[in-house]
Amino acid sequence: MAWNEPGNNNGKDHDPWGSGGGRGGGDQGPPDIDEVIKNLTKKFNGLFGGGSGSGGKKSSGSGNGGLSGGFLAGIAVVAAAVWGFMGIYIVDEAERGVILRFGRVLDIVVQPGLHWNPPLIDEVSLVNVSELNRKTYDNNAMLTTDENIIDITVTVQYVIEDPVNYVIAVQDPELSLDNAAESAIRHEVGSNFMDQILTTGRAAMADAVQDRLQNYMNTYTTGIRVAQVNVVDAQPPDAVRPAFDDVIRAREDEQRAQNQAQQYSNRIIPEARGDAQRQIEEANAYKEEVIARAEGEASRFDALLTEYQKAPQVTRQRLYIESLQDVMTASSKIMIDVEGGNNMMYLPLDKLMEQGAITSPSMPSSQRELQDFADRLSPYLQGPSNTSGTVDRSRLTNSRGNRP
Repeated sequence: MAWNEPGNNNGKDHDPWGSGGGRGGGDQGPPDIDEVIKNLTKKFNGLFGGGSGSGGKKSSGSGNGGLSGGFLAGIAVVAAAVWGFMGIYIVDEAERGVILRFGRVLDIVVQPGLHWNPPLIDEVSLVNVSELNRKTYDNNAMLTTDENIIDITVTVQYVIEDPVNYVIAVQDPELSLDNAAESAIRHEVGSNFMDQILTTGRAAMADAVQDRLQNYMNTYTTGIRVAQVNVVDAQPPDAVRPAFDDVIRAREDEQRAQNQAQQYSNRIIPEARGDAQRQIEEANAYKEEVIARAEGEASRFDALLTEYQKAPQVTRQRLYIESLQDVMTASSKIMIDVEGGNNMMYLPLDKLMEQGAITSPSMPSSQRELQDFADRLSPYLQGPSNTSGTVDRSRLTNSRGNRP
């Protein structure tokens, strides 16, 4: 009888792998797929609060319905938790947030702090509004207004002033800034002479570039504010740089000569002004002196006129004597009345002093000095009435017109 024929206890009595085969008893067949699914259904029902799963096919069908509802509910809760957690974000102190809800920008700018927005509905863009950004532009072979070529390096420092315009108005604000900076630099370089850019015109050109670049940013509504523009370097091309270096050295020599001339001018002009003021003061003093002397002479003349009207002869004689005294005092000659003659002899004292005959340039004043002086002069007196070489001392007149 075959092992799998009817009546053999479903083939178990003659199953070569059954209890009669000697390799172990019991049912060692593969597990049933339906049984596995049923066990899993029971476990999920117990996990999410489903039915007991017993009671035949009808109970099994009820367990499948509990699996679907509980599993979907759990997935929904987990998804909601993940979705809510994804909406939490932090805005730093230097940042501001711009919210786009379904692509439409909200009027509210998010301030620093902890915030929440529904993800997948709101899109938050954080913008740093406090950082000073910097970009360097190396522009080569730019043409100036005098048709020279120059290589220039410019740095642009900027901050984001309006975060909404920075995020919304322009697709790429940084690219717009680069293009606008290039245009502004070329425009200002083309409006200036090469000498100005290389020497004293750098600061003015940097200010002009900043103003023009800021106008571009305002026109494009990029939300960028240009803080500073600096011309870092400006050089002629390498092929002609030695010639321009010579020109720059010549300008420096010119400036040094001008500074020296200005220094000399600053020293001479105050001295000249001081001398001019001194001469003015001296002239004013001389003027006052002359005026005072003239006024004194006029007062003296008025006084003499009064005395003259009282005694004309006496006054006339006194004036004559005073005048003669003034004249003789200033004279370098001595008048001698020679005894026995009608003429007066005069002695040229200046000539005698030059010959060394008279050693003292002082004029005799007293009678004693006059006698001594006459004795010293007697050898030089030659006259017909004075053969002995003596002088009548009683008739000798000194330089003051007085007689002893």
